[in-house]
Amino acid sequence: MLAGIVVLAAALRFATLDTQSYWFDEATTVHLLRMDLGGMLAAIPDSESTPPLYYVVAWLWTQLFGTGEVGLRSLSALAGTATIPVVYAIGARAISARAGLVAAGLAAANPLLVWYSQEARAYALLVLLSALTLLVLPRALERPTARNLATWATLSALAVATHYFAAFLMLPEAVWLLHRWRARAVVPVGAVAVVALALLPMAIEQAENDGARFIRGSSEIGRVASVPKQFLVGYDAPGEVIATVLAAGLALFGVYLLIRRATAQEQRGAIPLAVLAAVVVAVPALLTITGADYLVTRNVIVALPPLLVALAAGFASVRAGRAGPAAAALLAAIGVAMCVGVALDKRYQRDDWRGVAERLGPPRGTRLLVVSPVNGRIPLEVYLPGARKARPEERALFTEMDVVGFAPRGPGDAPHAPRPPNPPTLPGLSPPERIETDTYTVLRYRSSPPRAFEDNLLYGSSLGAVQAELVVQPPAR
Repeated sequence: MLAGIVVLAAALRFATLDTQSYWFDEATTVHLLRMDLGGMLAAIPDSESTPPLYYVVAWLWTQLFGTGEVGLRSLSALAGTATIPVVYAIGARAISARAGLVAAGLAAANPLLVWYSQEARAYALLVLLSALTLLVLPRALERPTARNLATWATLSALAVATHYFAAFLMLPEAVWLLHRWRARAVVPVGAVAVVALALLPMAIEQAENDGARFIRGSSEIGRVASVPKQFLVGYDAPGEVIATVLAAGLALFGVYLLIRRATAQEQRGAIPLAVLAAVVVAVPALLTITGADYLVTRNVIVALPPLLVALAAGFASVRAGRAGPAAAALLAAIGVAMCVGVALDKRYQRDDWRGVAERLGPPRGTRLLVVSPVNGRIPLEVYLPGARKARPEERALFTEMDVVGFAPRGPGDAPHAPRPPNPPTLPGLSPPERIETDTYTVLRYRSSPPRAFEDNLLYGSSLGAVQAELVVQPPAR
């Protein structure tokens, strides 16, 4: 049964790796990985808001598999698939083999875990490393041998070096170890603390760059409320409202089974995991009051594996009868349906910058692009050979100008119609060809003979309030 669940997890993660385009964050990863190793490490503090471990691993990975969608994302898909047997082992050790299987099934089909198993970012690796710490922690608590403690310390340090928010799980684990073994736990806990302190200067520099300022653009209460919803059914998919109501009802049924039907032994295994998951979410939520506001679902994703194991304890309880496994199977089926729905409908996928590049095709001469939102320049540089930001003093002659408009949208935002750019009135250019899809709009102008662009025409009233970036693409060779 576990092998079948792992196969399901791999199918959901690997089968559609190239279905979606890179979006802005992933395109930023690609730009970094195309540098030499030293240049990449030097650029991370200014470019990213996370530690460097994932990028080092991904850089090595891409030397073999390249920076295409399948090659690069396969690292996350592999980490996401490897997480499933780890979740099983956590559940089997803490509760029962039956609970481990239920937890593995829920994790295999979880839309949020599948989403980040298909993203060229650090989150799938973070989840795997954090889950491994939960697997080895009981051994260190029961038998504080040098090997067990060193294994926990190594995995914890790697998790913190992958994402700063791993600390919200490692800290209560460390407190638990210190409370149980005191002097014996000082060295391994201290080693993890040394790694965290070594990363502190980079964290401070990245905080000053304020790369996470987009998080504070939405309501703190709304973000807190969205965490359980997104934990259950992911970000967006067809039939999302109905799926959310059904999934929430099934999850509450699992909680009821845990409280009312689970044995004392099952509860003893599940409740500490539920508490750890609650701490991971609650502490960042409380920190928003102090102004340290970095709470967004993907940052607290390490809470999901222990939460699913705790929920599985209720579904798999020996006194839950057939209703428990049936409810768990239905919850997993909803997750699979959400994943399939996203794979089939571009409105719920990442921004389709690859689709824009394919529609534009190779330029016949020098092409000028007016891109909105401005961060679209980064993925377009990945997909359009030779494309680069236009310099302010540049007066390149162009034969084609394309105005590209996307609906600005981040993970968790509701899908909207694409922002249609207002056609600029440019003397000497023919009326634009208009290309419209469910997710983006392109206005294509052609000029014969070639002409120089003027900033005041492109950044002035002709584009209204739309904030745009200028990108130049030379003719194909």
